[in-house]
Parts: sequence; C-alpha cells; structure tokens
Amino acid sequence: MGKLTPTRRAFLAGTAGLVIAATLPRGARASDGTQPFVPNAFVRIAPDNTVTVLVKHIEFGQGTWTGLTTMVAEELDADWSQMRAEHAPANVELYVNALFGIQGTGGSTATPSSWMPMRQAGAAARAMLVEAAANEWGVPAAEITVSTGVISHQASGQTATFGDMAEAAANVSAPAEPTLKTPDQFTLIGKDVSRIEAAQKSNGTAQFTIDVFRDGMLSVAVAHPPKFGATVASFDASGALDVPGVERVEQIPSGIAVYAQDTWAAFQGRDALDITWDEANAETRSSDQMMTAWAEAARTADLVAEESGDLDAALSDAAEVIEAEYRFPFLAHASMEPLDGVLEFGDGQAQVWTGSQIPTTDQAAIASVLGLQPPSVTINTMLTGGSFGRRATPDNHFVAELAQAARAAGPGAYKLQWSREDDMRGGYYRPLTVHYMQGGLDSDGNIVGWRNNVATQSILAGSPFEGMIQNGIDATSIEGSTRMPYDLPNARVAMANMSSGVPVLWWRSVGHTHTAYATETFLDELLERGGKDRVQGRLDLIRSDAGRDRAVLERVAEMANWQGVDAGNGIARGVALHESFNTYVAMIADVSDDGGQPRVHRVWVAVDCGIAINPRIIETQVAGALGYGLSAAMFEEVTLLDGGEVDQSNYDLYRILRHSEMPQVEVSIIESTMDPTGIGEPGTPPIAPAVGNAWRALTGETPKRLPFVAV
Repeated sequence: MGKLTPTRRAFLAGTAGLVIAATLPRGARASDGTQPFVPNAFVRIAPDNTVTVLVKHIEFGQGTWTGLTTMVAEELDADWSQMRAEHAPANVELYVNALFGIQGTGGSTATPSSWMPMRQAGAAARAMLVEAAANEWGVPAAEITVSTGVISHQASGQTATFGDMAEAAANVSAPAEPTLKTPDQFTLIGKDVSRIEAAQKSNGTAQFTIDVFRDGMLSVAVAHPPKFGATVASFDASGALDVPGVERVEQIPSGIAVYAQDTWAAFQGRDALDITWDEANAETRSSDQMMTAWAEAARTADLVAEESGDLDAALSDAAEVIEAEYRFPFLAHASMEPLDGVLEFGDGQAQVWTGSQIPTTDQAAIASVLGLQPPSVTINTMLTGGSFGRRATPDNHFVAELAQAARAAGPGAYKLQWSREDDMRGGYYRPLTVHYMQGGLDSDGNIVGWRNNVATQSILAGSPFEGMIQNGIDATSIEGSTRMPYDLPNARVAMANMSSGVPVLWWRSVGHTHTAYATETFLDELLERGGKDRVQGRLDLIRSDAGRDRAVLERVAEMANWQGVDAGNGIARGVALHESFNTYVAMIADVSDDGGQPRVHRVWVAVDCGIAINPRIIETQVAGALGYGLSAAMFEEVTLLDGGEVDQSNYDLYRILRHSEMPQVEVSIIESTMDPTGIGEPGTPPIAPAVGNAWRALTGETPKRLPFVAV
C-alpha cells in the first residue's frame, strides 16, 4: 500500500541521535556532613552504598521504575539490592522525553526514549568511580574491574564499594561519551530482577497522592455540570455550608468547589448544593444518535490517509465484494485510582503532589492559573494507581481545576479528590468510532481491493497538540489502519472528522484499539470467504519487508500448534496480528460459547519488543494489556442518554472483566538485538479481533458492534 508517514509516527520513532547528556550540580551535603555522588541528572550514589535513580517517567504500575533502573544498574555494574528509584522533578531541560520534546510519559515511549540516556548515565557514573579508585590506589584504571557493586584491583587485592568511592568520584570529571556494553555483556538486562517498588507496595509504605496531608489542608470536592458543555447559571451554597466540617464554597470555571476539613464532608457538602445549570451550549445528543451520524459519515469519508492502485475499478471488476460496518462506543479509562492532587502555595511558590503524566504541561498550567512562572511550581510526581492515558490530558484540566480551587480560596494547602462517579462521568473517553469496510475478491479468492473508512472524533483538534494534525488527518484516529504489514493492492484508507461536546482522549493503545479489530476481523472474513487458512493466508499476504510481523505470527502458530479454527470440544480458535508503537504482537485465542457470549479459555501471545529489559515485566504487561482489551471488547461502554447525560457512574453499570473471566495467557518473547520498544500498550489491540475471529468460527458471525455482551 502507498504510505503516509503520520506526524505521530515520526514523533514516536526512537533515534539515538536525540540523546541529551544532562548533568546536575553536585548534591548538597547531608546533615552528617556527607555528600552523595551525583554524576549526572539520573544517578545519586550515597555513602551508605545505595544508588538512587531519578526516573523521568511516571510509575503507575507498568514497571517503568524497574526497567529504567535496570538500564542504569547494568552499565554501572551495580548489585540489584543496592538500587533505589524516585520520580525525577519537573525539569524539561534535564528530563525531556526526546520523542515528545517535553517531559512526559505516554505512547509506550518510556523505555525507548530512555534506552540510551539511562545507560549513558550508568556508564558515566561507573567510569568516574573507576577513575577515583585508580587515583586513590595509584593503579591504571584499565586494570580495575567492577562487578555487583564492588570495585576491584586484582593485582593489589584492593576493593571498595561505590559508597567508599562516592566522595572521591564527586571530584572526577564525567566522560563526554562513556563506553557502553554490548548485548552479549549484559548481566541484568534480560533477567527477571524483582520490581523495585514491590516491597513498598506490599508493606504499605508506598506513597500515593491520597496519602499526602499538609498542615492546615482543606479537602475540596467540585460539583461538575451533568452535561458536557453546560455551565453554572446560579447556585445556593447555604445547604452545603450547613454540613459539619464544610468551611467555604466558591465558584470556579469548572463548577462549584466545596472546601471542608475532610473529603467526606466535602462530598456531603457538594451533595447539599442547589445549582441551576445553563445548558444552552451543552451536548444533548445521545450516544446512539451520534453513532447513527458517525455511521452515515463513514460511508462517504473522503479525507484520504493512504491510497494505492485504483480501488473503484478493482471493486467494480471483483468477482465478489464484501462489506462490513464496525461500531465502537465511548470507553472510560476506569483506573483504580480516580484523579486526585494536593497543592500548597504562598509567597510566590507552589508545590504540587499528584500523578503527573506530563509534568511540563502540568507545571505550566498550574503556573498560569496562579500567576506564577513555571519554575516556581514544584511537581512531586507520586506513585499512581493506573492511568491508561487518563492523566495525560492536553488541556491539563484536572491540575488546572486544582489550581483554580486553590486560587479561589487563597494561599494554603488543598486536596482535590475526584470520586469514582466524577471520573466515570467526567469525559475524556476513548472516542466513539465507526469503520466502514469493503473488500473485493477475485475468482480465486484473492483480495484485489480494500476500503477502510473511519469516522471518529479527533483527540488532538483544539488542543495544544493540534499542530500534529497533517492535511486534516489526526494520525491517532487511523493508526493501525495505515502501514499494515499486508500486501493489499488497490487500497484506500479515508476518514471523516466528527465533532461532539464530549471531551475525548487517548486510551490504552489509542487508535489501535478500534483499527486492529476492524482490520483483523475483516481480513479474517475475507480469507475465510476466499477459502484460505487464517494463519497461512496472512503469511502469504505479509510483505517481504515485514519480517518481524511474520516472525511473531509464525511463533504464535507454533506455540498453539495451529491446525485451523476448529480446536475440538466446542472450542474455536481465532488469530490476530497487529503492530503498535513499534512493537509486534500476534495472538491466538481459544473461545467457546458460554450461553450466547464468548468464553475465552486460553490465549497464546508472541511479542517482539526488541531487547527484553525484564522478561517478567513484559509478560505481565502483555497479560495486563490483554485483560484490559478483553474487558473492553466483552463488556465496556459509556453511553449518553437522550438529553446528553452519561448513564454509567461506577463499576456496577460499567462492567469490567472479572478475575474468573481472565483466560490463561502464555507469552513468548522473540529474542532480539534491536533497541527496545514500548510494551505498555501493544498487548491491547490484538485480543479483541482474536476473540472476534474465534467467535465467527463458532457461530458464523463476527460481532460488528462492541462490546460483545450487552450489559
């Protein structure tokens, strides 16, 4: 197929040439007069021999702290037991995500964007420790070895720990280009080292935002409009002020803020407010009405994203033309930890504690609201209970609301806590989307034409990232529909930009969440109609330059001992292949009919994410992403009722996958010497089409409207 290279693809494409060698001033002396060795912005080595890595990406369960710390420990030749991790402060010059141009986490970029900087940081620290030891012992640096945190000179029998040499190393110049290991020299990378924050989370010492309390702090709850786009017309605060513990009520741009001595009182006070809402500019359509409009637009989408050959002629001449329409609902992120934050300000300074996914823009947004310069706002990034994209909002609406609540009340400390209902009804959903597909087959069952029209709402339009839209096309809307690994002649991918008052946002794997399902189930149906085996048919279509796609598909077929879609005993098999974020994943799912709905028993997964930093974390991330995608495919949906109000408010109406419904998962990681790529999201897209294809093998029908089960 002809190729359009989306801005986002270039934006996320890793390149070692973007590595920035950042250094920090020497650390301040501790109260006992000691001084940590701070060779660069990422590493601190204390006299007690602990090594702390400042991680520039948020840890919200995906294993970033462990993975990035492993990179440093590998080049440092440290012992894993001496390693520690902390979130880096907000400082875009020191902690830029070179793939974004700002400090932030997303798009499965934490590992690829850190691969060189973190290794260089560890290698530089090691070189400085070695030189310090050489100077102190009066021996050539080339004769010194480092292993599991011990610096040694074999000939003289002298040894030292990192802590022993920390003070001397602080006076050594950092090498401009430290020597890095080759993959055959790795001792930690590729090994299942334990998660570095596991003990904290297990013994209760891990600190999340909800654990943060400041002297004199007030808790804040905000009453938001019941419909997107509505605003406050008038309100009566007397009922709220009568609630014990409530101290004040203020109107802010996003609604009415209630301030209380604790969160429960704030919630109770909010419930006692009497508010009249102005709905003149509110979104009042139901999601069903939007779906109908989106479906009509998909039929005639003409904003071409990718094109090859003469599709109209190919379909006209085809022996058979098959069409399909796929409908995808709004989806909430449904993270276990709802949005929350603490802000303390006064005397021209502000300090914030929150799960900051994009510290650069969070810092700027808070500073703007409070009338400060960004450097005057200190961001303390906390361990966070999930995000899946929810905390990476282009408009920084949550931290802006926190700052607005603080500004309205004046200098002091404030904790803003959203409830589950606030979060579920608060928008920023995965966009509602419709795909219209056509496929042409010749008399031999070969695919001769392929149409994929996508109608959806742009995530980037109207945001600070709108500049990423090229020729009217938001690459996040169609990613996965373009740049497919298959040789599909006479193909066209087009889109229709839709709009609504519902704020939308990236959701785990972004556009791939719907494009993988539409493309892989439709392709599967065409292969079946053409009399092709589902695995071999794909292999026959894979381009010669798509070797990594081929490898994962061949591996997963071998793992599952693929013999076709019928696995016997009432179980059918479905297969799917999809690349996202430069990581290649193939899945085969065993599915049975459980009273009219799919029951997924087992899933085999082959994944190629380059060098595997920590195989165990890769396996758990793949399983978690798979479960997340399966939950959405099976049950999840946000619906707007007639008039525009959101129906779902908590997990009782927003059904998610139960533990007993999670299939057995077997993961095989392709051995590779390629630079590592992301793994937080790529396990999500293929599971829904693998299950959908198995369900068609069982019943003859592919679910065309997700979720599979009407809750």
